[in-house]
Amino acid sequence: MTAIFVSVVGVLGTVMGAALTAFIAARTEQRRERSQDRVQLNELRGEHQRWRRERRQAAYLSFLEALGAADRDNQAFFHKLRSRRSSVPLDETRIATIRMKFKDAESAGLVVILEGPKTVAEASQNLVDQLSYLIQGVREYAEAVAGDGLVDEGGAVHEAGMEFVAKRKTFLGLARDVLDEMATHVQIVPEAQLRDY
Repeated sequence: MTAIFVSVVGVLGTVMGAALTAFIAARTEQRRERSQDRVQLNELRGEHQRWRRERRQAAYLSFLEALGAADRDNQAFFHKLRSRRSSVPLDETRIATIRMKFKDAESAGLVVILEGPKTVAEASQNLVDQLSYLIQGVREYAEAVAGDGLVDEGGAVHEAGMEFVAKRKTFLGLARDVLDEMATHVQIVPEAQLRDY
């Protein structure tokens, strides 16, 4: 009877040992799978942040290039008007060209608003509004030159231009901060920390 009892205890011990080993192996496998899932998730987050940063950077750059093109043409037109001291006919073609470039900048600004974040979106809208005001000021100056040729030295236009420069500087600072912040958020969690999950 003792032999049977020892045999039963031996079989039960073997079965329990095998079950415990299987349980430990299953838990180890689950941890390994969770660790791999977290590593993959971390890599996907990092890749998404890089993609998002690149999209924002491209949107900001396109916006600034379009703004610059409209502003340069507007400035050149204003300087040409200021250099003339007599009445000149209104150059509708040039005004229309500047307006088209402004519309391109406005469209690029909408992409910036979509890409965000809110602070940069607001700064881009302020910049578009200021450029619109500046272009309108140059147009009014051109109409005055075409009318009687007697106009001021363009102090209001100059002031609007300086305000445009200040708002562009604000936009650049905010955009740079957002892009730098996104770059620091792209972190890879070390695998040693992932094992603790």
